[in-house]
Amino acid sequence: LGVPDFKAQAAPSNQTTEQPELVCDTGRSVQVSGTAVVNVTPDRVLIQLGVQSNDVTPQMVETANSRTINKVIQALKAQDIEEKDIVTDWYVIEPVYDSYSSLYIKGYRINNIVAVTLSDISKVNEVIIAALNAGANQVVDVEFYLSDLRKYRDQARAMAMKAAQEKAQDLALAAGAETGCVMNINENTWSYYNGGWYGQNRDLWTQNAVQNIAPAGGETALTEAGPVNLGQISVRAEVSASFSLR
Repeated sequence: LGVPDFKAQAAPSNQTTEQPELVCDTGRSVQVSGTAVVNVTPDRVLIQLGVQSNDVTPQMVETANSRTINKVIQALKAQDIEEKDIVTDWYVIEPVYDSYSSLYIKGYRINNIVAVTLSDISKVNEVIIAALNAGANQVVDVEFYLSDLRKYRDQARAMAMKAAQEKAQDLALAAGAETGCVMNINENTWSYYNGGWYGQNRDLWTQNAVQNIAPAGGETALTEAGPVNLGQISVRAEVSASFSLR
């Protein structure tokens, strides 16, 4: 009789190779902050233009104001501005008294303000001049915006966090240690117009990271002469973080 050939087989193993869990030592830590600013040329502007009219009766002042505001709107449309981007933002008719304490009404005044949205910021000065030539007598406000602000907020936040990490690593190395896990993070992000009447913000000179985004229309978009000095929108992010030391 032949002897059965029993081949030795390794028993299946239920054990798996596990990576050691990273333990965060909270006994030693380093606290740092990081700041980043992304300067972006705005791609949208809101202009508020007004026509103030005065006359003796409500009918006369309304007629005069309507005639002028229609000329202004036609001048704006001649600048290739669509009708949906020209809206009445403010319309007030009020009596004009003979004096501060008098009840005698000597006339009426209308303040009629239209808001104009431009996607081509290089035309700001041209649009304002055209409106003034058509009869507008007030430039109430000029506000610059970014249509894709979220993207630059994320970019500034990432730059600020990278600056904080690099600072923590440098400090740890100087102390003969290494950074470990992140213990906590606090973040603050905001944006503001950096130009026009206010000039450049000197706080930007001392930040950890500053990035200038080239304007979509090229460098000439910032050098057009006119009553409005085109600046940039500064998107700023600040983070403070704690890293463990090992």
